[in-house]
Amino acid sequence: MSKAMIAAAFALAAVTTPAAAQEWPARNITLVVPFAAGGGIDANARLQAVALGEVLGQTIIVENVGAAAGTVGSARVAKAAPDGYTLLIGNTGTHAYSQSLYKKPPYDAAKDFEPVGLVSESPRILIVRKDLPVNNLQEFIAYAKANQGKMQYGSAGVGSGTHLPCALLNMAIGVEVTHIPFRGAGPAMQDLIGGRIDYMCDTIQTGAAQVKGGTVKGIAVMSPKRVPIVADLATTGEQGLPGVEATVWNGFFFPKGTPELIVRKMNKALGDMMARPDLRQKMEAIGLAVVPPEQRTPEYLAKFMPEEIERWGKVIRAGSINMD
Repeated sequence: MSKAMIAAAFALAAVTTPAAAQEWPARNITLVVPFAAGGGIDANARLQAVALGEVLGQTIIVENVGAAAGTVGSARVAKAAPDGYTLLIGNTGTHAYSQSLYKKPPYDAAKDFEPVGLVSESPRILIVRKDLPVNNLQEFIAYAKANQGKMQYGSAGVGSGTHLPCALLNMAIGVEVTHIPFRGAGPAMQDLIGGRIDYMCDTIQTGAAQVKGGTVKGIAVMSPKRVPIVADLATTGEQGLPGVEATVWNGFFFPKGTPELIVRKMNKALGDMMARPDLRQKMEAIGLAVVPPEQRTPEYLAKFMPEEIERWGKVIRAGSINMD
């Protein structure tokens, strides 16, 4: 192609891009869920995809790309065309943990995406086997300090959203307990119920259900405030361990370079979506907390991510945790 043709192509793009942004969305949008179908994030994403599609007047097609703790699907979006038709639902794992777990992360979470906004949070819950002789956080701390050499905690895998919260807890109370990584949170829960491991920091959705069912004991909610689905369980802060909070957040991202007008339109659509009482009720019913409007802006998410990367980076480095 001649230099003149290249220049003409760039000139055409400069003219057509604003028009395309004005007309967006003119077709279906693909929402990449960087985790396998059937999990908590997938269920959350599908709820929102339906509602978001109704707000935008276009179908949101959910595509699961589950591999490498969410980094494969996230990298795919980072490299996609920045035209507003490929969207990612990212979380603490894909955009905070990943930056320290890998020596060479497949993307820069703070620079390779256009933040659209945070949507929800899912606190972790500290649960223990039902015959562990503790009933609250202070008793758990005392027991762990006295028995750390023979205790084990489980998770859905190294670097997962059920691993690092417990690593944070252990670091805060000054114990070294053997970590048992499982192939998913389900098998870890089964071993906790069976008494083969001592504790785990599970999602509020499944952890609270098991506590209510009496198969495990609930010790503390790892969030700033109590959650409705297990309202009688005190937080870590209420039980004398302030600052030891682990909430996995979910937010939306476009590829870097997506026109600001499209980002703003999508952000407004998120706000309209979250204003729907039926959706909020469905999300809260599965243990998700909807973030307040001031935390749903692109600016907030852009500022929040580096803070989260540094916060969890300290935990990962202190525990010598890596995925390489």
